[in-house]
Amino acid sequence: MRLSQKHLTLIVLALLVVLAPAFFPSNFYYRIGALIFVNGLAVTGLVVLIGFAGQISLGHAGFAGIGAYACALAPGYLGLHPGLAMLLGALLSGGVAWLIGRPILRLKGYYLAVATLGFGILVSMVLANEAKITGGPDGREVAELGLRGALASIGVGLSNAQFWYATTGLSMLAGAWIALNLHDSPSGRALRALHDSEVAARTVGVDVARLKLSAFVISAVYASLSGSLLALMNRFITPDVAGFLHSVELVTMTVFGGVGSVPGAILGAATLTLLPQALTVLQQYENLILGLIMMLVMIFMREGLLPSIMRRLKGRG
Repeated sequence: MRLSQKHLTLIVLALLVVLAPAFFPSNFYYRIGALIFVNGLAVTGLVVLIGFAGQISLGHAGFAGIGAYACALAPGYLGLHPGLAMLLGALLSGGVAWLIGRPILRLKGYYLAVATLGFGILVSMVLANEAKITGGPDGREVAELGLRGALASIGVGLSNAQFWYATTGLSMLAGAWIALNLHDSPSGRALRALHDSEVAARTVGVDVARLKLSAFVISAVYASLSGSLLALMNRFITPDVAGFLHSVELVTMTVFGGVGSVPGAILGAATLTLLPQALTVLQQYENLILGLIMMLVMIFMREGLLPSIMRRLKGRG
């Protein structure tokens, strides 16, 4: 029985998650892996929005901030378990995305980019200015997730770094599975038709407004969950998680790896998370080399890292 592209992608991703720790010399690398998975989850949501539906967002870190601060505030103010706070943050982000998406998704191109940018800046400013609630620019501590203790009670011995590596890895795989299923579904085909031409999609009966809003809500939930995982893993959060630079970072990872490809975007997240760590030996030249690498990839691999590599391999075959 021949494996489909979707199943092959999931198997490769799962193998990488499972086998990578065999090459880790210390627990520090578990944390780097967890950061890759958190970013990979966020960019998977952006693939749905940008790669499938063709809608740009420069404010998606705002939803990550909502998810992060839900985990920081809900346990103290509402008495919720951090896991339930994560779900609350996802529901809140989805609701906010639905409310703001209805008007702003009528915009196109750079108008839409600026509108979403404004949303991200607004969330970041609220988190920074409401110091009595959020802790302001200095940030706020986050309660530790109780699941690790529950695992220990049944004999599953994981260090903090190993626990978060496994948790974020499973979360990223689940997110990739959902996005890949969406890609192959009738709704996914309609989204890709919308990406190519809204006029043509509307002509064949696609509900353009509904699909764009659905993609925006789905991507917001992905971003919220990534922000929640980051907050719980670090046990401390600041308004930077909702900042403009984080939004740009997520979009850059998505485009760098391959905006229309789930594994490509995850590869982009992995590459741009690892490169700054690898380039620290160059000290003051670190940012220069990183920027040069990004420019060269975008010039010579315009489809993104993974799609360009796969196309060239197929061409040779």
